[in-house]
Amino acid sequence: MAKAASSRAAKTSTNERTKPTSDRQPDQGGQDAAGGQPRLLSGGNPQIAKGYGDAPVQAYIAAMPGWKRAVGARLDEIIARAVPDVQKAVKWNSPLYGMGDEHWFLGVHCFAKYIKVAFFNGAALNPQPPVASKMAKARYFHIHENDEVDEAQFIDWVKQASRLPGERM
Repeated sequence: MAKAASSRAAKTSTNERTKPTSDRQPDQGGQDAAGGQPRLLSGGNPQIAKGYGDAPVQAYIAAMPGWKRAVGARLDEIIARAVPDVQKAVKWNSPLYGMGDEHWFLGVHCFAKYIKVAFFNGAALNPQPPVASKMAKARYFHIHENDEVDEAQFIDWVKQASRLPGERM
């Protein structure tokens, strides 16, 4: 199917590829002007305005496409249960979780085929999350559709990460 879509895209003109698929145009805040729904960026990541607290994080989760929405809600529940005094925000179109004065230990981002959970000081976790980063201290945990998440391990990572110095962003 992807090959067929690529073939169709290759046969269309530049104007046809950039032409909106509906009459609704996104407004400056990343929302669809007619429906008020957040726009999905490249790879399906919701465009959510910067904000602090639970509300922007819940808006991001509600805008996550398809199977990612339920996974995002479950991750948020697990994080809030594991670290009851966690601080939340959305910056750079990604939910962030932290402690205290804007020191963030974890971020979430949607990609086309998976959700990336970034542990900003993940190299200090034991065991380390499985995916390396170009940044020496960061480690990632990728969740694909139909993956079974080891919640006990994820909770352990979240608790460990919340006790480490966070990244100021």
